[in-house]
Amino acid sequence: MPLLKSMEIDSRLSGLPGWNYKDKQIGKLFELSNFREALNFVNKIGEAAENLNHHPDIFIHSWNKVKITISTHSEGGVTEKDFLLAKQIERINDER
Repeated sequence: MPLLKSMEIDSRLSGLPGWNYKDKQIGKLFELSNFREALNFVNKIGEAAENLNHHPDIFIHSWNKVKITISTHSEGGVTEKDFLLAKQIERINDER
């Protein structure tokens, strides 16, 4: 899957509020109401990632915050696959 150019990435990020592009990856910090909700959220992201066979970096901290970063490691940057996963993560977040 080809790497996306910076202008393409910026354009696509405009449709994903709170997501940003830094260090060849896209990411977002989610704040949940408690630790249990954060774990539930991470588990649902894990299921979506397995279905896509594309796995984000996930960091849980401060008992209720989940930081997600996504890149296509094999390509060395951001591809369409990263945005597919980010959109699924947003749907999961909207369903909470």
